Parts: sequence; structure tokens; C-alpha cells
Amino acid sequence: MTSQQEFDAHLVATRATSEYQAAARAYALAHELGRQIRAAREARGWSQTELATRAGMRQHAVSRLEAGDVVPTITTLERIAAALEAELSVTLAA
Repeated sequence: MTSQQEFDAHLVATRATSEYQAAARAYALAHELGRQIRAAREARGWSQTELATRAGMRQHAVSRLEAGDVVPTITTLERIAAALEAELSVTLAA
């Protein structure tokens, strides 16, 4: 087997693990939350600094949230929602 074939086989095996799949779901969720936060902020005509000030956060934290670089805690989402005067809704789908 060539190096590329070995790499490809390893990649397929890694992506099949439950740990990888859980991390991929967390990334997708963080990305979608960030997209929604940015859209809500921009709809209000606010800068990241404005949202951060209203939420008691720093601008770089808002930037990381909007970029999907972090999975926010419920507490952080509650602060963002309050600053945006929005309702935080969390659902579990079966």
C-alpha cells in the first residue's frame, strides 16, 4: 500500500469513530449558532463591540462565537440572547 493509500485508509477509519463524529456535530452546531448570532447582530446594525458591551463580553469573544470557533455554554447563549432581546430556545429532536 502506498503512503497516500495508507493515509486515505486512516482518514476513513478516523472519520468513522464516534469521537470524530461527535466533534463534527459540535463544530456544525457552533458554526450554525455563530451564523445566527451574526445575523441577529447585523440585523440590528450593531458592531461586534456593541454586542459584546451589551452582553458583558469582549469583542474577541463575540468574534470567536460568530466564527464558530467555540461551542458556547448555555450561560453565554443566555447573555447573548438577552443582549439581543431575543428568546433562547433549545430543543431536542428524537
